[in-house]
Order: sequence, then structure tokens, then C-alpha cells
Amino acid sequence: MFERQGRRDFVKRLGYGAAILAIGGTALPTAAAGEIPRRVLRPGVEVSILGIGGAHLSGTKSEQEAIQIVQEAVDAGVNFMDNAWEYHDGQSEERMGKALKGRRDKVFLMTKVCTHGRNRKVAMQQLEDSLRRLQTDHLDLWQVHEVIYENDPDLHFAAGGVIEALDQARKEGKVRFVGFTGHKDPAIHLKMLARGYPFDTCQMPLNCFDASFRSFEMRVLPELQRRGIAALGMKSLGGAGQPVKKGILSAEEALRYAMSLPVVTTISGIDSLEVLRQNLKVARGFVPLTGQQMQTLRERYAPLAADGRFELYKTSMRYDGKPGRKQHDFPSQAALAL
Repeated sequence: MFERQGRRDFVKRLGYGAAILAIGGTALPTAAAGEIPRRVLRPGVEVSILGIGGAHLSGTKSEQEAIQIVQEAVDAGVNFMDNAWEYHDGQSEERMGKALKGRRDKVFLMTKVCTHGRNRKVAMQQLEDSLRRLQTDHLDLWQVHEVIYENDPDLHFAAGGVIEALDQARKEGKVRFVGFTGHKDPAIHLKMLARGYPFDTCQMPLNCFDASFRSFEMRVLPELQRRGIAALGMKSLGGAGQPVKKGILSAEEALRYAMSLPVVTTISGIDSLEVLRQNLKVARGFVPLTGQQMQTLRERYAPLAADGRFELYKTSMRYDGKPGRKQHDFPSQAALAL
């Protein structure tokens, strides 16, 4: 069993309120002007509060721009890199691998295994594919991707399932930490957690609309805190970023809310240098919102959020991976610049 005390001490300092998940303005670490703060993922392991989402690296104008995005981010102090075996038939991992050549030791590298209904053997084959594409001999974090179906926990924990692959990969030294992701329903996340497996991380959509509809913030974050599992946030702009495009809130406001939650990093889809620099501006010297500011945003957007219109990944299949699908439908982020 992993030693949990360091994580417990960390999450205690985050200071959830008794009635709502309000984060005090002094509870999360800040950084000097111009620096990007880091938070503890596991004892002795810190990651930047902003992470680079791998999927959008195949939505750039060119491979060279994708490489430049990653390298400029690393040079600015961003060290969390996200990806997945299935993103754009492996192109996203390949582009990230090229970008990290000579910079691998500066980043915390994560990718995901895409295994719905598949077995340990297939998962290990995917791991070898990912390592080759990413040009590395190990991952810092390997996560089970898209735990979004009611029967996923049963499939993953079945004899010969992907959980056995997580154990094997760690035993062989090819993976340091393990976790799982999903965007559909907090109840499915809770079913995974109820198995008692020592996951290091758990990734989920977290934004100011989530708090009012099938809320991962309200239901899953407290359970992660109780278990000492590091939370990773995604979809800070509501998936396709419709609230930003419609002028309901700004990209800066959305990112600030997401990064003020008790997560170790907020993974952001970035498909242009413009969007990267926008996000870096928010992350540098980041000062978390106060508990009252967080609650004000929740209440302000609750009437719009209650029917899930800005979180279609929870209610439709638009964002779900499909067997044989060439690529995800990842909307461009270019229109979301501040």
C-alpha cells in the first residue's frame, strides 16, 4: 500500500468548507510573479498547476507549431504533459515525443490506456506503442482512459483486465504512478474508487458549471480528499468552450475557477501559441480565488448550468471515444483567446 500521509497533509491544507467546497484564498500555494506554481501530486513529486492536453496537439496548423507549443510551455515552467494512446491514431503522442526530445527529464509525462472491454494483454501492447511514440522508456503516470460506462468498473477489475496491466507495468518499472479518467457521471467514478485500489490520481471535468449538474466537484473531490488521491482537472471551459464563445464568461475566469479548486493541475487543450500564451498569463504568479469568490461564481452560473447544456460530454456521446474512430471531435480552441 502506498504511503498516504503526505497527500493527507496536503489536502487538509486545502480547507474544504463544511457545507460547500469553498477554497480559501490563502489555502492553495502561490508563486512569485512570473513563476508558475506547483502542487504536490505524490510525496516528493510536484507538478505545474497548468497541464498541456495532448489531444489538441493534432489540431494545430502544423506539426512544428505543436512542437513549439510543448517546448515553449516547458521553458515557461509547465511540466505536466497529458496524452492518450488513441488520440488521432497516435499522432498526438508522436508529436509530443518529438517535442520532448532533450526535455524528457523536465516533465511529468502522462498518457492513457484505452481499454473498454479489452484485456491486460491489449493494454500492455498499447503501453509499448505509447512508449515508442513518446520516445521514452517509462511514464510518470499511466491512466485508464474514459471510464464512462456503467459496466466499466466491472470490466476493468475483472480477471485479466486493465487493472492487472497497471500492476504489471509498475512492477516492470515502465510506469511510476497510475490513475483513471472519465467525464460522464460522478457515480461511475465513485464505483471505481469503491474498489479500494490504490490509485494515485483521478481525472475529471471541473469547471464553474459542473457544480450545478452531475457534479464531480461536489461528489468526487471530497472522496479523493478522504482517500489521499490526487485530483486532475480537465474541461475547464466546458468541453467545446461554448460559454466562452457565447460571452457568458471569459477564458481567464473559467481557468481561474478551475485552478482554484483542490486539484494538482488543470489540463488545458491548447492548439495554438496564442492560446498557450493566454493560459500562461493566467498561471504565472497565480493567486487562487477566495472561497466567497468561488461560491459567487457557482451561484451566478447555476441557472445556466442546471440542465447540462454546457457540459454535453455528460449527456451525449459527442466526446466519447469509439472503436475504430480516427480522431476525437475536439473543437478548436483558437476562438477562446482572451
